[in-house]
Amino acid sequence: MIERHLRLIALIALSSILVLAANRVTGRPNQGNGPSAYLPAIRRAWPGRIVFSSERDGNQEIYVMEADSSDQTRLTNNAAIDRTPRWSPDGSRLVFISDRDGNLEIYAMNPDGAGQTNLTQNSGLDRSPQWSPDGTQIVFASERDGNSEIYVMDANGSNQTNLTNHPAVDRTPRWSPDGSRIVFTSDRDGNEEIYLVDTDGSNLTRLTNNAAVDDKAGWSADGEQIVFVSDRDGDLEIYVMNSDGANQTNLTNNPAGDDDTPTWSPHGSLIAFTSDRDGDQEIYLMSGDGSSQVNLTNQLGTDEGISWAADAGQMAFVSDRDGDTDVYVMKADGSGLLRLTHNTAGDDTPDWAYSGTR
Repeated sequence: MIERHLRLIALIALSSILVLAANRVTGRPNQGNGPSAYLPAIRRAWPGRIVFSSERDGNQEIYVMEADSSDQTRLTNNAAIDRTPRWSPDGSRLVFISDRDGNLEIYAMNPDGAGQTNLTQNSGLDRSPQWSPDGTQIVFASERDGNSEIYVMDANGSNQTNLTNHPAVDRTPRWSPDGSRIVFTSDRDGNEEIYLVDTDGSNLTRLTNNAAVDDKAGWSADGEQIVFVSDRDGDLEIYVMNSDGANQTNLTNNPAGDDDTPTWSPHGSLIAFTSDRDGDQEIYLMSGDGSSQVNLTNQLGTDEGISWAADAGQMAFVSDRDGDTDVYVMKADGSGLLRLTHNTAGDDTPDWAYSGTR
């Protein structure tokens, strides 16, 4: 599967090279022999927009840019912390967290920064917002009841509902692709396990059951499988299971280091993840069955914060290889690396909207 995907990416790359060559022969798109001579063709190879957090203006603010690094625009402007922006499925709205009102709340705004609205408006900490697949609701974690619970609300902040209602810590919720279920992590049974609940709070189901930590669950594109991280074998490994908890399988099976933060490709055939098996944290790619594990970044420094483009041909990520954290993009085979941000402050939490969709 991964080989077929990489062959497709290679064909796309070859097409880009031919376009570049044609532009050079005809004199388009510019005069000169430097890198900027072929910038329009390069831009066509990186469509979409990337939203991210940056400290370049003294505190964490939300920025947006084209996926070729052009048109970097500051969307928020206040003395508070604004971070972790996420595109709505149709690309028409952004959700993010901010402490501008004294504690962490969930906000939404338009992609141009207009219409910034506090959706949660309470004295507890609200975090980890994620859009429902149809963009009509947002799931999030909140500590307003004294401990972290899973809540859901309408996209305008109305109808905020506690789904878990338990004295334990419930966190990191993720919608199923069909919008009917939410997977999350909870320590209600003594250690961190993965649970499933319907979006109305019914049918709570424990999916994992062991003495280890199971965390960071994510859905496959078809909703049939859930990928997660577990240290049940002595170190952090990437596992996959059916959506009912059956057939839990160690995909990475690597005792040399920790494998973490798995992220399914939008089409569900590939999983990107981070690993320090080679001495520092790199971004790896593997097939959904754990085969063909490949180091994509292979550089000194910490590489993390993976965000796929919707066509699964590219991904954005964060790296400190140049001394501070910056946002980079690359093709899904590791080629075509492009550094998007260039400043001495930290840039992180990228999220890629591809041609107006995510």
